[in-house]
Amino acid sequence: MSSQPPIPTRVVLLCGPSGSGKSLLAARSGLPVLRLDDFYKEGDDPTLPRVTGSSDIDWDHPDSWDADAAVAAIEELCRTGRTDIPVYDLSLSARTGADSIDIGRTPAFIAEGIFAAEIVGRCREAGVLADALCLSRGPVTTFRRRFLRDLKEGRKSVPFLLRRGWRLMRAERSIVARQSALGAHACDRDEALDRLAAAAAGRCAATRTAV
Repeated sequence: MSSQPPIPTRVVLLCGPSGSGKSLLAARSGLPVLRLDDFYKEGDDPTLPRVTGSSDIDWDHPDSWDADAAVAAIEELCRTGRTDIPVYDLSLSARTGADSIDIGRTPAFIAEGIFAAEIVGRCREAGVLADALCLSRGPVTTFRRRFLRDLKEGRKSVPFLLRRGWRLMRAERSIVARQSALGAHACDRDEALDRLAAAAAGRCAATRTAV
């Protein structure tokens, strides 16, 4: 009696506005997680974008992030089950070391971060996409969650957090719209958990999120 071929490992890209609860949802799913925040550029990188009319670095712009390195890590995880990743300290805006992640043989893992939607197309073309989800809880709720989290973790100065929070609250609907246009399915926590369970069982929803 022949054995069934192993189910290939694929990635669920989990995006959404900063503070929407991506990390908590990923942890609750029970799936292995790749933190895409570890692929931010360092604070002295001359290619970092600036907020229009301000000297603040725009950490919410895709150009503040190394998409090529993130995609390479995802593809290696899907192919081999392990990869090396940088360790990034958001409060220092710097990489402070390196680590490795080993997910073993699993049908799916989550790559979560605010820029996950930026690589939906590349992951689909590489044949490694299981699903792409955009988590949204509403601008006011997200603002409160984001500010309290960032304040607790000391990510940036309080004035910076307030400026960023106000800017992101006003832009939240357009952020969700952009991520949806890039191929991420906008949903609440319960629907996201259902789709993550499907991915964990080896059921690929990538074709349903294609654009």
